Amino acid sequence: MFRNVDIRSPQRITIGRNCNINKYCVLDGRCDLTIGDNVDIAQDSYIWTEQHDYNSSEYTPVASNVTIEDYVWIASRATILPGVTIGRGAVVVCGAVVTKDVPPLAIVGGVPSKIIGWRKDNMKYKLGDRPWFK
Repeated sequence: MFRNVDIRSPQRITIGRNCNINKYCVLDGRCDLTIGDNVDIAQDSYIWTEQHDYNSSEYTPVASNVTIEDYVWIASRATILPGVTIGRGAVVVCGAVVTKDVPPLAIVGGVPSKIIGWRKDNMKYKLGDRPWFK
């Protein structure tokens, strides 16, 4: 499901099967953005592949690919910055700002995000199978 999603440069965005991307999200494809299967991205979340170099006298853009692997859950109002890979089954909690790679099954939160827990590796669901997604 994709409801009121702001997609920038869609030609560089790849989205896997059974994903749920909620309203008011931003998917930035100015550099490659890859989203795996069964990924749930909650409303008001932002995934950026480009930002500005704050130390540049010219405010130079800096771009880098973002990869979100299978079974990742990104909760509401999270922000993912350029160059980040979020490992399989990881969880990004509400309001987190992810500036560095997240290992598989890690639960991260905070600004900037850090590991606050670990998820069990028992994911077998398909998001499209849930009655509330139909």
